[in-house]
Amino acid sequence: MATIIGLVLLGIAALILIWVIGIYNMLIRGRTRVEEGWSDIEVQLNRRYDLIPNLINTVKGYAQHEEGVFTKVTEARTAAMSAATPHDHALAENQLSQTLKSLFAVAEAYPDLKASTNFAHLQTELVDAEDKIQASRRFYNGLVRKFNIAVQTFPTNLMAGLLGFKIFDFYDAPEVANAVPQVQF
Repeated sequence: MATIIGLVLLGIAALILIWVIGIYNMLIRGRTRVEEGWSDIEVQLNRRYDLIPNLINTVKGYAQHEEGVFTKVTEARTAAMSAATPHDHALAENQLSQTLKSLFAVAEAYPDLKASTNFAHLQTELVDAEDKIQASRRFYNGLVRKFNIAVQTFPTNLMAGLLGFKIFDFYDAPEVANAVPQVQF
């Protein structure tokens, strides 16, 4: 009789251990996917950051007296590159988007610049980079949503808390992305 009770307790302990290992492995896979998603965003942001100096240099060739705009864009780019958290990135990206708008406003005043194939190519590359950043943000936020649900729902939340798993922050769109576009005819 004691042997049967011992085997039953051993079986229950084995099932609990298998359950804990399964949850732990699921959380590790989820965390790794979120980190991979964040890495994808950083790759696309770096691609855009690499385009910005070329864009500035192209515009500088036509508009040398607009040094204040170039300085602001460079400072905003540096701040965005050094941001550490998704929240800090969102704030820095908002500022960078605003300064890039001012750079393109400067370009509007120079018809020769707008007609430049180099400038047009850089604009196209920048739009492509923005599209890829947006796709990477959506992918990352989907992974964060899935992971956060797992960390916060029962019974996984019990193990997540014991094992030190924390929820991730979503990558919120910069405020400029939420603004209503102004259309003038």
